[in-house]
Amino acid sequence: MRLTRLLTLVVVACFAAPSFAQMNFEGLDLGGGKKKGKGKKKNGDKKRPTEDKKPEDNGEVPLPEGGLDLSKPTPVAEEKPKDTKPAATMSFDAVDVSGKTGDRQKMDAAITQFKNDNFEPAALAFFDMSQDPAMAGLVVESEYWLGKSLYKLGMYHSSLQMFSKVLARGPATKFFKSSLEWLFFIARKTVNETVVLDEIARYSNYEFPERFRNEFRYLLARYNLVRGKALDDAEQTGEATKAFDEVKRLALMIPRGDVFYPRAKYLEGLAYFRENKLETALEAMKEVVRSTRQAEGPTTAESKQLKALREMAFMQLARTHYGAKQNRYAITYFDKIERGGVQWLESLFEASWAHYRIGQYEQALGNLITLSSPFFRDEYFPEALILKAVVYFENCRYRESLTIIEDFESIYGPVQDELDVLVNKNMEATEYFNVLDEVRKKNKAGQKLKGTDEILERILNLALTDKDLKKTVDSIAELETEMDAVGEKGDTFKYSNLSKQLIERLKDQRQGLIGKAGLMAKAKLDFELGQLKTLRANGLRIKFETTSMEKEFLEEMLKAGGQQSVVKKYKYRTDVSDDQLYWPYVGEYWRDELGTYQYTLTKGCIDRDGANKQKE
Repeated sequence: MRLTRLLTLVVVACFAAPSFAQMNFEGLDLGGGKKKGKGKKKNGDKKRPTEDKKPEDNGEVPLPEGGLDLSKPTPVAEEKPKDTKPAATMSFDAVDVSGKTGDRQKMDAAITQFKNDNFEPAALAFFDMSQDPAMAGLVVESEYWLGKSLYKLGMYHSSLQMFSKVLARGPATKFFKSSLEWLFFIARKTVNETVVLDEIARYSNYEFPERFRNEFRYLLARYNLVRGKALDDAEQTGEATKAFDEVKRLALMIPRGDVFYPRAKYLEGLAYFRENKLETALEAMKEVVRSTRQAEGPTTAESKQLKALREMAFMQLARTHYGAKQNRYAITYFDKIERGGVQWLESLFEASWAHYRIGQYEQALGNLITLSSPFFRDEYFPEALILKAVVYFENCRYRESLTIIEDFESIYGPVQDELDVLVNKNMEATEYFNVLDEVRKKNKAGQKLKGTDEILERILNLALTDKDLKKTVDSIAELETEMDAVGEKGDTFKYSNLSKQLIERLKDQRQGLIGKAGLMAKAKLDFELGQLKTLRANGLRIKFETTSMEKEFLEEMLKAGGQQSVVKKYKYRTDVSDDQLYWPYVGEYWRDELGTYQYTLTKGCIDRDGANKQKE
């Protein structure tokens, strides 16, 4: 019977999807007869099978058994207008009869939230499922989608932690390869790619998807380069050599034309420099220069990175030629560094030594004028004073040379003492980071230090310019920003167990990075202390040589009755090229003049020409 079928269907629908099924019983005819007219078909109606023609189809209405008594007349009722409204039928909209379990439905509902960009509620749902013992079969999938949700919320370090959990379960899980891909997305978003490098290196034996393969090779080469340097510092030369060999092997696997090709060639060049294979290293750096040549066009993040890489290659080429005493080649490459760029001041300073070597004293001193300008007062170039003293010594200007050395001693003697105390303190690594962090906070607040503290601040700032240390410090700041971002989310998310767990993990990660940054800071300060001691020793040596030469000069002058002299006036010209203008320097600085100064030596050694010839 129809009634039986309908009731059966109702029972099935109610048990299959209790939260979605909606049933409409309006106007349901349970009398067994059939209404006249055709009702409009609605969703959920079922076609009835075609039946044979029955008497009622010809207008004959048979009486049901035990029904009406025809012995009495039937009163005639007033005729009512016909109801033309279609007969109501049962509606089964949104009834889920697919057989999905309740757990699967929860997962699908959370995924729908994610796809609709509702990342906060989606993340909370995935987290709850990952913590529910009754949903153990969906834990990996929950963690995977939670990692994606956190990434979309800009919480990249937290996202990395979730994908790490998925990867730790091994390649047997269906989300293993996808999680590997997400490591690359995170590496592009974090300020310090080394945070992800350790994770990538852990799975280096697995095959990565084709579209990420060259990026993987580059990142793994970078990981081995950093590891090799650390092993060299720890005097584990054998293991370090293996790491640098891996750098070269991985670099060779990246084809020319790939976006990671020039970056890999740069790492390869550094590996050959370490082995003192200068010809091979130079060729690698020249290939970096060739492959980063860019056409004119709009500036993009990628073009900025290539430009920075190109200048780093120029610096390596210049330093290599300088080390081989090919000073003019070195100057050529130093001059290719763009004015005002990240490497510019360093290139000016190092080029000054190359100019000094070939007797171009005016250019060397001109570069030093730029470095001493008020625009760069926070920069740390103590060796500039040593070079200036040497130039004056070479030009027999002994009194000026001694004055410069005395200035150097008065400035950097107390700084060395302060550094000595700081480095030799029995402090924890985190305390060294705190010293660095305090300077960073003062800089941010615009507070200026004076005297010895100001120079010490410059050294600490110099420590922060160390590429690896700076990236680590930037990562700490990034973690702090991510923790602060949790407090800016909606209340449901902010006060959830997920947020509490994420913040605790971020704190642990931050503490680990602080320890690492502290060790790097101590090593950097140790290095700068050693350099400062060497510079002071060189200064004392110059002072001794200058005093000896001045003594000889005075003795000769006394023998000659005061007529002896070791200096003379130089002939000099002020001619410049057509695109330049000669402008006498009277102590003022203009930004557009920086890097173009040439100091005119008006007097110096009598035998200057002979001295210059010897230097050539």
